Amino acid sequence: MSGPSMLPTLAASGEVVIEDRLSLRLNPASLARGDIIVVRSPIDPTAIVCKRVIGLPGDVICVDPTGLKAPSTEHVLIPKGHIWICGDNMAYSRDSREYGPVPVALIRSKLFARIWPLKDRTIFWNSMRVLH
Repeated sequence: MSGPSMLPTLAASGEVVIEDRLSLRLNPASLARGDIIVVRSPIDPTAIVCKRVIGLPGDVICVDPTGLKAPSTEHVLIPKGHIWICGDNMAYSRDSREYGPVPVALIRSKLFARIWPLKDRTIFWNSMRVLH
């Protein structure tokens, strides 16, 4: 994965992280708003993307609170079996604001911890919800 969509949380390149692939398989309900996940892109099945979970099934989500890609008054109900994902750097992110709700089946893992770069010395745990 590379690109600016998760700045400043994750660098555009060079991050080394630990992915948790098991907990979602054993307990799908462990997925929470704020988790950073790795997912197969719904618009390019050859691409793997990293985004933050914004909405879960049954949530009503503002499509684009920034107003960059849709009016900030537009809302959507997240259907069963889907989630809403966005990059932390919304100005440079292709995410649910463009392709809509993402099937849960496309989720590959949750990010568990950052282990590199060492210069940052920030190691984060617990699905990366608290980063600093």
